Amino acid sequence: MIVDSYRFLPRSFRPYYEGRGPFHGEEEPVWAPFEKRLGEAKIALLTSAGVFMREGQLPFDVVREQSHPDRGDPSWRAIPAGAGPQDVGVTHLHLNTADIQADPEVALPSHLLAQLAAEGVIGAAAESHFAVMGYQDRHLNDWREKTAPEIVAALATSRPTASSSRLLDPTAARTCPCWHGGSSERESRPSWSR
Repeated sequence: MIVDSYRFLPRSFRPYYEGRGPFHGEEEPVWAPFEKRLGEAKIALLTSAGVFMREGQLPFDVVREQSHPDRGDPSWRAIPAGAGPQDVGVTHLHLNTADIQADPEVALPSHLLAQLAAEGVIGAAAESHFAVMGYQDRHLNDWREKTAPEIVAALATSRPTASSSRLLDPTAARTCPCWHGGSSERESRPSWSR
């Protein structure tokens, strides 16, 4: 029996652990400065655990991944901040979904975030958070061209004040060209760090 010790690692992590170095084009660390004070920021969460709402949302497509093992479902789901264990389901072939189903906070700590808001550690918790299924094709083309721009648009429409901020998975900065560019220095930073 051959044991693949790296099977459940994200593909971008494998070369590091296998001692081969980073994939070509992924040499630089992803970083975006967070210039606000957390006490003034409205925070949205992003989970890659395949969380979805049982009512009104379809589960993530694992059939696609079973037939094409290196291409997971690139879609996303908005998860209301107050969703509880009875409200959410989890679909993912590379995680123990029973643990997440028993306590969704391990994958999407929205209630903890609300507690931090109540304590004044952060300015506010977003009304909705976001979920994707993290096991994707290595080049992330679907995420770059469709998923990330749609999540950015959803964040932008839910941004009621100038003091709002967004925190997303750090790989997002290099996967979505819509988060780069712009006419001023402030606009040229990834929009999710504002």
